[in-house]
Amino acid sequence: MAASIASRFSVKSTLGIWKHMCRHLTQVSIAGLPSFVKIVEVGPRDGLQNEKTIVPTETKIEFVNRLSEAGLPVIEVTSFVSPKWVPQMADHTEVMEGIHRHEGVVYTVLTPNLKGFDAAMSAKANEVAIFGAASESFSKKNINCSIAESLQRFEEVTEAAKKHNIPVRGYVSCVLGCPYEKDVPPEKVADVAKSLYDMGCYEISLGDTIGVGTPRAMKNLISTVSRKVPVDKLAVHCHDTYGQALANIFAALQMGVSVVDSSVSGLGGCPYAKGASGNVSTEDVVYMMNGMAIKTGVNIHKLIEAGSFISNALGRKSGSKVSQATKSCL
Repeated sequence: MAASIASRFSVKSTLGIWKHMCRHLTQVSIAGLPSFVKIVEVGPRDGLQNEKTIVPTETKIEFVNRLSEAGLPVIEVTSFVSPKWVPQMADHTEVMEGIHRHEGVVYTVLTPNLKGFDAAMSAKANEVAIFGAASESFSKKNINCSIAESLQRFEEVTEAAKKHNIPVRGYVSCVLGCPYEKDVPPEKVADVAKSLYDMGCYEISLGDTIGVGTPRAMKNLISTVSRKVPVDKLAVHCHDTYGQALANIFAALQMGVSVVDSSVSGLGGCPYAKGASGNVSTEDVVYMMNGMAIKTGVNIHKLIEAGSFISNALGRKSGSKVSQATKSCL
């Protein structure tokens, strides 16, 4: 009986305090931070692409549908790459055809080359993304070409996208460290980001691929890159290898960034970086934004449900601290 009462009290008190804080914080804002942050959900693509066991197409479709229902404004659904290189994404066309598209949600896909772009257009993608690196070694390992060669490939994609009036988003990986070259100069990141911006990318996502960054390094990075690319065109993509992802995101917000990439349940990771854990979890990011009265338009309860769905499908517990804490109370 005592345990039961304690359990009920824990649930009521935890959720009650959280709701009270949110009601109170809607009247409060923190100086210097944005009032709205756009969340780019990368779980279906970046989160699942390195799973060794092939996830059924129906599961991927249901996963995306649940994310749409949670109110996420941008969902990176899949990748139009050769199945030879990424077998997990071989069903890209079937997934794009099967999802239920919500009005106002952007369904984006990764397209590394012109062939992938053409396939993405046939699948009616709203937006495409190209994926570069600030490290020569990582570029050669990840996409089998130099940085200069990758930019040439990407220019073909951006030119084709302009003809179709399709937005292109650019990624720069290894912005705060590389598994092969270790330190990566911020100036090098800025040069690659500017190249992507100049060729037509409307937004550049800066990825801490191996999760080694700290808030000071993040602020220095944003300061350097924003001299060549407007800060309102930048996004951050943080991995949580050293537990610094949320702190790094907060630092980026202080520098004027208002777009954050994240992955439900913290899915994903870098296959080329030993010990590199997954992306920062979307649940944890949204919880932090709610606590700072920063709007995202995302329903955190439906988000947690979407995370639980895919975690159960993969046979593992969620990597989200918020999801774990919520379940421990119930």
